[in-house]
Amino acid sequence: MNTSKVWFVTGASKGLGLSLVKKLIENGGRVTATSRTIQSLIDAVGSFSEQQFLPLEVDLTDEKSIDKAFKKTVAHFGKIDVLVNNAGYGIGGAVEELNQKEIKDSFDINVMAVIKTMQDVMPFFKNQKSGNIINISSIAGFAPGIGWAVYAATKYAVTGLSEVMAEDVKEFGVKVTVVSPGAFRTEFLEDSSIVFAENKIKEYNAVRVSHEKYAAMNGTQAGDPEKLAQVLIDLAENPNPPIRLYLGSDAYNRAKGKVELLSEELQSNKDISFFTDF
Repeated sequence: MNTSKVWFVTGASKGLGLSLVKKLIENGGRVTATSRTIQSLIDAVGSFSEQQFLPLEVDLTDEKSIDKAFKKTVAHFGKIDVLVNNAGYGIGGAVEELNQKEIKDSFDINVMAVIKTMQDVMPFFKNQKSGNIINISSIAGFAPGIGWAVYAATKYAVTGLSEVMAEDVKEFGVKVTVVSPGAFRTEFLEDSSIVFAENKIKEYNAVRVSHEKYAAMNGTQAGDPEKLAQVLIDLAENPNPPIRLYLGSDAYNRAKGKVELLSEELQSNKDISFFTDF
């Protein structure tokens, strides 16, 4: 691991973000980590050296708060090399059930914050002609499940955004990877990380069954967050990292099934597709 690199990780007080920050510190890395409450972040990380770790309380819905975080990072460490957009939360419910605030809150954290952090880091990356952006999406951003439409919409947005961003910034020596994990054994399925529509409509039986299935999975997920953290570190060392990366056997299998379905649908409707040409 290149310990000279400076990392900036959002949503780091628990889950995948916390696993990554701890592993970076243990390996001698330098990292800025953000959370909505700084004390929870400090408590979660434990003892640390100021030369290695800068904990920041950041409101990812506030542009000024994000701006200050990047400026503090550069003032403290002198540079930024890797941005990891990890912060986010799941929101469950049928589209009809979700109110506008629930939808907006989800997009503000899962999408708009990703856009803003990338906007803020790019001047530094362009100046040094290098950098890595790692955006955490989800398998739901390619092969979503019943009852998670708006969550899937935010993660589809992150995936598409990252794919184009990778092409846009290639000329500056900046690399972008969108990581789409399956189910990992973190706090993601707990009440502190996941939100359900307040207005539940009883007719949506399949949606309720889906939510119950995910809740029952908590604590038994196949994915190991420590291994995922190592994969993220390896991405920053890779001279040619993938643009899209599915992590977890479940994510791989769901993505593979979706690719096969897309291929079948594309082929079966080929005549209709060609019919619309002049």
